[in-house]
Amino acid sequence: MTGERVERRLAAVLAADVAGYSRLMGRDEERTLVQLKALRKTLLDPTIAGHRGRIVKTTGDGMLVEFASAVDAARCAVEVQRGMAGQNADLAQDIRIEFRIGIHVGDIIIDDNDIFGDGVNIAARLEGIAEPGGVCISDDAQRQIRGKVDIAFDDMGLQTLKNIAEPMRAWRCRIDANSSSPAMSTKGRDGPASRAPRQTLDRRAAVPEHVRRSGAGVFRRRHGRGHHHGAVALQVAVRNRP
Repeated sequence: MTGERVERRLAAVLAADVAGYSRLMGRDEERTLVQLKALRKTLLDPTIAGHRGRIVKTTGDGMLVEFASAVDAARCAVEVQRGMAGQNADLAQDIRIEFRIGIHVGDIIIDDNDIFGDGVNIAARLEGIAEPGGVCISDDAQRQIRGKVDIAFDDMGLQTLKNIAEPMRAWRCRIDANSSSPAMSTKGRDGPASRAPRQTLDRRAAVPEHVRRSGAGVFRRRHGRGHHHGAVALQVAVRNRP
């Protein structure tokens, strides 16, 4: 061992790649490259910056991004995927560019602005089991964002990831904008998700007799809803982007 000190920190790591990249390049290299450059300029880079992410590196078909917050990472991922779904809506399936995204929270090593370690490896392996257009997150990441985002999750159970010693529980984010809900699906871990029973107001009991007879008395119940600011709102307006 050397005496050199290694810089470490805890971070949320997002790994993304293009599903079917080789097929797209084989079909039309120039079109694919032009599309990817346009997507980075108009969607990916602005969304990542808006959620305070740092692009660590890019490859021909993917990128590695670091976030200080798992909530920011998740909201960013959902916003990107929802944006991609909108852009692909009118395109033929065989020419669509679709990203797969994996997110993990873990300890990373920093060296010359690059990042290494299990935190990076696990994010990359989660991206590998995500569906095209989907987001897959680790159990560690899901615990960090649980109750802080307006996105539904499906429990994928224990997953055996390549070159990762132990099976890891993974979760699938529901990208459909209509799937966001105050109650997250925990099916597989705690049984089907259930919402807290709605409290009902017995208006006749709550309103005095003389008021009821006069026909007056309108009661409104207002329920506060969490807000997200423009970033990892995986309370996600991003998915409404998410």
